[in-house]
Amino acid sequence: MLVTWAIGARLVPWSPKRGLGLAFGIVAALVFVFEMAYPWRRSRARPLGTAQRWLQAHVYLGALAFLAVLIHSGFHLPGVAMGWALLLLSLWTTASGLVGVWLQKWLPIVMAEGLRVEALYERIPALVEHLLKEADALMGNASEVLDRFYTTEVRARLATVEPSWAYLLDVRAGRERALEPFRRMSNFVDPAEKEIVNDLSQIRMEKMDLDVHYSLQGILRRWLVLHVPPAALLMALLAVHILAWALY
Repeated sequence: MLVTWAIGARLVPWSPKRGLGLAFGIVAALVFVFEMAYPWRRSRARPLGTAQRWLQAHVYLGALAFLAVLIHSGFHLPGVAMGWALLLLSLWTTASGLVGVWLQKWLPIVMAEGLRVEALYERIPALVEHLLKEADALMGNASEVLDRFYTTEVRARLATVEPSWAYLLDVRAGRERALEPFRRMSNFVDPAEKEIVNDLSQIRMEKMDLDVHYSLQGILRRWLVLHVPPAALLMALLAVHILAWALY
């Protein structure tokens, strides 16, 4: 594509409205139309055959479509608002798509290697509630010291999901700090209650695993909001752009 542009631009003045400039614009538009068909794909549909191949085509063709947009313009900055809107939306859609593919490939691996608990996003609040009930049951015959520790330092952290962006960098973030109060408490309770403290610490770790799942799966879901609506707006403006070219 770049070689074609370099040779064509050297032979004749480059214009998005005719010749190779127009051809690259048509290629970009057709690829973008194909890209928008991705949500309605069938995993075994021909000619690609598998979901993985559909995803690869969606990613690589999207990147090539953005390159075609740049070549269509002759690598010149737009002179009108519509041109800027199309360029920026093309850039945003392509970049957010690449980020999304990276997240979809990287986050499941990180969660599988760093977490002991697996959970579906929709079920996480119910699982957190179950852990809280389990912890409350452990405290049925606890001493006053242990009960006060549980009430003031533990229970609130078990009561609700606590998402954090820090988990995007490290799924084990905050573990040692969270365990430190339990280690201290083990020095102040009777030997019979050390097992309860240990069980509470395990529940706390399971809760943090659920927090990680909720955070990272939530990021994947919010990514769609950042990618799909701009892509739809891009297609709408592209249709207006093509109609304007055809009429004027």
